[in-house]
Amino acid sequence: MLTTRYVDGAPNWTDLGTPDLDGAVDFYTGLFGWEYAAGGPETGGYGVFTLDGKTVGGAMTVTEEQAEPSWSVYFRSSDADATAHAVEQAGGTVPFAPMDVLDFGRMAGFKDRAGAFFGVWQPGENPGLGAVGVPGSLCWAELYTPDVPAAAAFYRAVFGWESARAPYPGGGSYTVIRTGDGGEETGFGGFVPLNTMPTRAVAGPHWLPYFEVDDCDEAAADVERLGGRLTLEPMEMEGVGKFAGAADPEGAEFALIKSVPPSQS
Repeated sequence: MLTTRYVDGAPNWTDLGTPDLDGAVDFYTGLFGWEYAAGGPETGGYGVFTLDGKTVGGAMTVTEEQAEPSWSVYFRSSDADATAHAVEQAGGTVPFAPMDVLDFGRMAGFKDRAGAFFGVWQPGENPGLGAVGVPGSLCWAELYTPDVPAAAAFYRAVFGWESARAPYPGGGSYTVIRTGDGGEETGFGGFVPLNTMPTRAVAGPHWLPYFEVDDCDEAAADVERLGGRLTLEPMEMEGVGKFAGAADPEGAEFALIKSVPPSQS
């Protein structure tokens, strides 16, 4: 599970790139109850979403010529430059080389061997997200990839992640990923074969953030009420919870989940 006691390789940031920042602010503040603080010229207009005073994500304007509207997931690194080298050694690419973000920290953007984008955040004054795992915050991350074993090998080389197969109720299995410091409690996401979900395959290899909600059905209805759309209708899985896929009005995709408490899973 995610906690704010971040170790290297754990998700510690997520942000939105969108061509309509004002529209995105209206959508996400309406959906999750977030507040938004716009960044000044020194941050290039990059702002942050907060919930009860705690940071839950970032947002910036990205034109359609620059990139598709999307959410990105970042993982903690104590040395972004060393991680960039590890990415290249493992067969990935470095579209955004490590750079300082004032005194807040150091960031970089990468693509894995299949082309899925991800980032790293090396903490400075900003350790990362102030809230995770509670309603309205990041609680899980999934990689949709054409080759799960190859992805597991890549991220193990870069971050030292471990992976394990977990059985689905009723048959099948799911590949859970966790940081390399051991223990099932460090699980934070999963690998999913791209071809098993046609709705996800359309987007190509990618990371998908999950946000915890109090009620999945209500949140899914709010997505549509606010001008977004559902990419996966709410569905329930024993021992996991109820989840749905969604896209905001500009098409940036994410997921909603009402998780089963650990004591009940």
